[in-house]
Amino acid sequence: MNMSGIVEKPKILTEVVPISEKLENASALERIGWGVEIFGEGLVMSSSFGAQSAVMLHMVSTLAPAVPIILVDTGYLFPETYQFIENLQRRLDLNLRIFLPGITAARQEVLYGKLWEQGKTGIEKYNLINKVEPMNRALKELGAKGWLAGLRRDQSSTRKHLEVVMKQGNITKIHPIIDWTDREIYQYLTNNNLPYHPLWEQGYVSIGDKHSTSPLQEDMSLEETRFNGEKRECGLHEISGQPDFMI
Repeated sequence: MNMSGIVEKPKILTEVVPISEKLENASALERIGWGVEIFGEGLVMSSSFGAQSAVMLHMVSTLAPAVPIILVDTGYLFPETYQFIENLQRRLDLNLRIFLPGITAARQEVLYGKLWEQGKTGIEKYNLINKVEPMNRALKELGAKGWLAGLRRDQSSTRKHLEVVMKQGNITKIHPIIDWTDREIYQYLTNNNLPYHPLWEQGYVSIGDKHSTSPLQEDMSLEETRFNGEKRECGLHEISGQPDFMI
């Protein structure tokens, strides 16, 4: 896809603000196309295979099927998530790359106990071991320069100020569906005969590890469905505060 009509291709991508402003009015597919044009083989995508992940997976597999799809498997995913991964892998023929923590779940619990039950400090340590380190390793091994992620502004207060294109360390993050609403997600899934995560119908709106994900109740905010509301972000998409993730 030629993106020259939207934004001029820079020789060196150092200043992302003007680019992000121009891509603000582009479509999701145009934003992905821009990433493909700029970064080529240095473009990757991450996916948690969460509630609405089929949208981005379908877009990228259709437009740029060679793009590696990074999945960080913590070892604590729901059984339904593993089945969802297998189903979408077969259907979309994803270039799936799975990365595991450097220490198994069983060994972690012996050494540290159940970190997700140890307050914010324990949760942050859990996330560094099980999510941040494997993702950091994935980006390095794949030589990533550009990173597609399916974050949306209306998902939480921590994401409402995100831009279409941002820098995270030395990586350029691209958020193709950053401005999409739940209605647009539903329409895309319906029009393309794509599924929500199997747990969606049981009230799970944000799906991560089985021990720290709760279905949405009437008296809860979306952010309270993860880690009992103690922490919304797992560290993968935090622009600051994670020096070990600044690759």
